[in-house]
Amino acid sequence: MGEHPINNLMGTVMENIKGMIDVNTIIGDPVETSNGTMIIPISKVGFGFAAGGSDIPTGQNSQAFGGGSGAGVSISPIGFLVVTQEQIKLIPVSSNNTPLDKLVDYIPVAFEKVNTLIKKNKED
Repeated sequence: MGEHPINNLMGTVMENIKGMIDVNTIIGDPVETSNGTMIIPISKVGFGFAAGGSDIPTGQNSQAFGGGSGAGVSISPIGFLVVTQEQIKLIPVSSNNTPLDKLVDYIPVAFEKVNTLIKKNKED
C-alpha cells in the first residue's frame, strides 16, 4: 500500500508554514543610527495548524479521500531593543505598562547609581 494522501496534505501545509516564519520575523533586522546606536525590532509570533481527512467508501474495492487543512499566524510587535555603548534597553511598544514593569525598567538605572555612590565614597 502506498503513502496515504493525508501525508502529502500535511507535508504541503508544513512547508508553507515554514516559509512564512523565520527568525527574522521575531528578531527583526537591526538598524544602526549615525551615533552608533543599534535598534532591533522584537515581535511575538503565534501560529496554529490543523489538518484532517477521511477515507470515504465508494462502493467499490477502493476508497476516496477527502481532507483539508488550515493554518493561522499572528505577529504582534513587542518593542525595540536599543543597544548603545553604555547600555542595552528594551523599549516596549505597548503603553499599558504596570507599575511592576516600570520598576523592572528602573532596576539597571538604580544599580548604576548605587555603584557610582559606592565608588565616590571609596574615593573620599
